[in-house]
Amino acid sequence: MKVAPSALFPLLRSDTQGQILAALVLSERGETASDLAHHVGVSLPTVTRELGRLVDAELLMSEPVGRRSVYRPNAEHPLAEAMREIALFAHGPQPVITRELADVPGVAEAMIFGSWAARRRGEPGPPPRDIDVLVVGRPDPDDLYDAAERAERVLRREVNVTSLTPAQWAHVDDPFVATVRGRPLVDLQVDTRGEHDVAAGSGDRGEAHH
Repeated sequence: MKVAPSALFPLLRSDTQGQILAALVLSERGETASDLAHHVGVSLPTVTRELGRLVDAELLMSEPVGRRSVYRPNAEHPLAEAMREIALFAHGPQPVITRELADVPGVAEAMIFGSWAARRRGEPGPPPRDIDVLVVGRPDPDDLYDAAERAERVLRREVNVTSLTPAQWAHVDDPFVATVRGRPLVDLQVDTRGEHDVAAGSGDRGEAHH
């Protein structure tokens, strides 16, 4: 079966390859194939094939740990820094923003929309210059601002965060909500409710911009 190149960065073989590279350059301890399959949401055989290609190209290193292998970027490769930059540029927004929002109480849902989400879903077009994020819940605006700043330092791109209450997000007749819902979205697996449980409510849409 022919694999389509990543619309986010066509020099990458596929979105799966880009996601694997992004996960590995962000990992401090390395990852197993099973870990990566879970993070990326792709079958283990597919991840294993991509890892094999990257190891053969010496872009990754494989270290046996017990019965499994742990994969890490090969820091000695001449293109190691370039690989890191490409992986973060193309596929870094999803894991980086997910990680930063995980520390923000009051977030019920989060997703990327706009041009990055469109490229991630395969729509052709120019590379996104910034990242648009929608947060549903009742987080503190200052916490969102700080999370966006942390993400920007890693991604080296502007991260724009819009915050809606659950009731506002459910208001499908709102022009902004209708537009966002009608375009590609990339869900961020963030749920920090816990003791800071968010209740549906009403109010004006708030935004935290950079």
